[in-house]
Amino acid sequence: MAHHRLGPSSITVMSLIGDEVQVRPRRHRAEATAAEKVRAAAGAAVAAGALIGTASQIAPAIAYAAPLLPGNGNDEAVKAEPVAPVSGAVATVAERMAQAAPIADPRPAPVQAAPIAAPAPVAAPFGLQNLPPEVAAPLTQAEQTLEQLHQQFAPAAAVRPVAGVVSSTYGSRWGAMHYGIDFADTLGAPIKSVASGTVIEAGPASGFGMWVRVLHDDGTTGVYGHVNDIYVSEGQRVNAGDVIATVGNRGQSTGPHLHLEIWDQGGNKIDPMTWMVSKGVPLEWGPSH
Repeated sequence: MAHHRLGPSSITVMSLIGDEVQVRPRRHRAEATAAEKVRAAAGAAVAAGALIGTASQIAPAIAYAAPLLPGNGNDEAVKAEPVAPVSGAVATVAERMAQAAPIADPRPAPVQAAPIAAPAPVAAPFGLQNLPPEVAAPLTQAEQTLEQLHQQFAPAAAVRPVAGVVSSTYGSRWGAMHYGIDFADTLGAPIKSVASGTVIEAGPASGFGMWVRVLHDDGTTGVYGHVNDIYVSEGQRVNAGDVIATVGNRGQSTGPHLHLEIWDQGGNKIDPMTWMVSKGVPLEWGPSH
């Protein structure tokens, strides 16, 4: 019996898998092998890794640039997580953006101590020095009270003698020298001492009928002529504003009035209006105000 040699050409796929196995038509693509699947998966992994690496390099720059983007309504600073240093163009962009928007120092500003005020000087009431506070305080209050009472009740430096109008001034009049000023007023109107002083004469006088003379504390003398009634006596102390007499029409007089003269320290007759103005009592033609 002759033996037949089997060759590659005599072996078919159908003979190996049998008639029962159905083979897909040759017009369809054959299914990928396991090796091909492994190679495709490896390529996808490499591409994904490259994308992740690029995103990790760009993320810090985006984080720093977020507060500078137009229309960003978030007022709070964006805090980015620390990342590994980057290099190249991405690092340069990140550095420039970090310089443009520096992060504020979270540490609180140092508090400056308030300057210590110097101690208030200790009062010296009535000129008394080195008094303990418990003694100086009530004495200071008493001194202030006395000063207020003095200002309230102390006599003024000078006052207007009567309320009547100024009818004649100091100077030449009717061809003769008039050494005083005249105040026209009603008979019996009160006359006040123009300044504080001591009465040196009160009674009859040539030409004036009756007069009162007061030596003022500043050395000048006030002369009140043509008076009707006298309320003071020689040697009496009077204050500015005290009533010393009344308006009269005695002596050489053409009607009820007060003739007032002021003599200086040497006895010279000076202008009463100028003297009173220097004492803070302005006078003018007309009634007092």
